[in-house]
Amino acid sequence: MQIDPFINRCIRDTLSGLREGLSLFSGPSRTAVIFSLGPKDKLHICDPQNLMRGYEPILKSIYFDSNDWCRCIDDSNAHLPYNHIESQKNLQLDGLISYGGSSSPVFYQMWFTEHHPNICSVSPTECWLEHAVLRLSHDIANDSSLYTGISGSFLKEYAGHAVRDCIVDKAGARLGLDVQIRIYPLLDAVLGISKTNEEGRRPYGSIVFIEPRSLDEVEFLAKFEVPEQPALTYFKHVRKLLQAVEYSDRALIANGVSIVGIAEKPLLPFHITADFQGKFGFLSVDDEKVCSFQDGSFSSNTHRAKLFEMEEALLDFPLEPSTRVDLFKIVSSLVHNAEDNMYGCTFVVDLASEPTAIAGQSITPPIDLKQLKTLALAAGLAKVDGALHIGADLHLHGFACLLDGPQVENEDRARGARYNSALRFTAQHKDVIVVVVSSDRPVSIFLQGKEIVNRYSNASIRTCTLFPTPLENWLEDCD
Repeated sequence: MQIDPFINRCIRDTLSGLREGLSLFSGPSRTAVIFSLGPKDKLHICDPQNLMRGYEPILKSIYFDSNDWCRCIDDSNAHLPYNHIESQKNLQLDGLISYGGSSSPVFYQMWFTEHHPNICSVSPTECWLEHAVLRLSHDIANDSSLYTGISGSFLKEYAGHAVRDCIVDKAGARLGLDVQIRIYPLLDAVLGISKTNEEGRRPYGSIVFIEPRSLDEVEFLAKFEVPEQPALTYFKHVRKLLQAVEYSDRALIANGVSIVGIAEKPLLPFHITADFQGKFGFLSVDDEKVCSFQDGSFSSNTHRAKLFEMEEALLDFPLEPSTRVDLFKIVSSLVHNAEDNMYGCTFVVDLASEPTAIAGQSITPPIDLKQLKTLALAAGLAKVDGALHIGADLHLHGFACLLDGPQVENEDRARGARYNSALRFTAQHKDVIVVVVSSDRPVSIFLQGKEIVNRYSNASIRTCTLFPTPLENWLEDCD
């Protein structure tokens, strides 16, 4: 069956808008869809950036070795509106997030995107994919004469709505349909407060939003008179109040409209928490992270380095598995301490059979980093200018080390001294991995004169060309 040009355009606009929106929310992202317009039509796949390559055997098993992949809408309800969606079973493919549905206009559709490793929660992304199902059903139901092309643009800007939908789903599961707290004003307040400085400082501390009918369950340390409760829309006033709870177990308590008082955490009633941590913060539902926020927008980013590049680099060396695991834990702990305290530093992981000679402050005897006390000491020494020298023996051999070497071709003067020193040093010392943490939290891993770049930062996936293909033909291409 030849796909109608109008259908092609609907798929193209929806897929492109979804991809662009998720790329802003989670970092560069790929998207794909498997669909069939009618029960007798062939399944088609639109996978412009090869997101689904590698999953061919399981897709063949799901769609061609079985007939239970689609839970159809009852034929007697064939004229149900486009927004009546029968959700489909999540395919649960490793490394992917998916959501599918069936409606009267579209017999079957399953949308996919990649599961980024540094994601707070998959729930907002699932809500995003769920809305893609709805938008495509809406567009095809309207047919070409009424098509506006707005779906792609709407999906591109869907971040706030996805977070809201996720919170509403979780609130509904806990409280039932009668949820009184208004989510959109809450989210607007969180973003507004996060951008409001007080004496030049970004906000720290927590605001906990409680369903109004549950406020009686809260044990307040201090409660404000109703006429004097600061409205959440007065960002400056709320920002000043946050100073009373920063770096503590206390939190401002809000009812979704105003600040009601101050109480200690944890809180037992259903609650939504905005945890402000300076330049960024996290939004949680019942202490389960939903997303982060920074610079006036929501994101899925955990703001903690996962160090997958470090894991890959360690595999290139003939280490005992236990040593490899311990080294990774030590480096991860030191990196996360630097991230949490927002300072820049450098770690030299020296895997040579004999420790490399590095100019700096030597430690005699070397310190065992498997001990918590000495690991904490190493974290403190990392603040001193220069690098920590960590050996394959899991000991700290020195600090304040100076990394030097002749100039290399791939230097980037815009990245600063730590970055370029790491390039030079690793170019000269092949058995060394250098980890650089910048004060604004990015982490770079260097080996043999090159920065190891993880696959999710590949800018080429931003290009997109759409060609829906019969799924059976697409599967044959891999044989």
